[in-house]
Amino acid sequence: MVELLRRTRRLYSRGEDRPLGGYLAAMAGYGLYASGWAAAIRCRGARPPVRPEPWDVALTAVATFRLSRLLTKSSVTSPMRAAFTTYEGPQGPAELSESPREGSHKVAAELLTCPFCMSVWVSTALTASQVLWPRGARTVMAGLAATAGADALQLAYSLLTEKATKG
Repeated sequence: MVELLRRTRRLYSRGEDRPLGGYLAAMAGYGLYASGWAAAIRCRGARPPVRPEPWDVALTAVATFRLSRLLTKSSVTSPMRAAFTTYEGPQGPAELSESPREGSHKVAAELLTCPFCMSVWVSTALTASQVLWPRGARTVMAGLAATAGADALQLAYSLLTEKATKG
């Protein structure tokens, strides 16, 4: 069995360093994370809606986008990523480019620097929070959505003023 796993890893990676064991651990970790949320919902006796409301899906999407970027790219949250990443430079307004450090924590670093990867974890927490604490969760998500809207307006304003000063 061990030889089969080694062979599969070797054939898959084609000589590249692919931390498949770390990815497997991350998948198992996510399974435990999601199961923990499900257990909390069940213990509390909360019931998810039969069909999510489109507004809740949209609010969750925007809040997930904003919180995922905040956690993975923001200058302010860089101390949380510093043990796993190397600073590369600025990447945009109030965002950083960081690369995962090599070593045993590379998969954690990839998760902490990838807003797409982080969004799975964030949307799970926000969705479960809506079931457990609907009013509080929606209030927090509305704040995140408002921040995403404000960010879009800030970027639009910067583009317009830049265009106006050039033209």
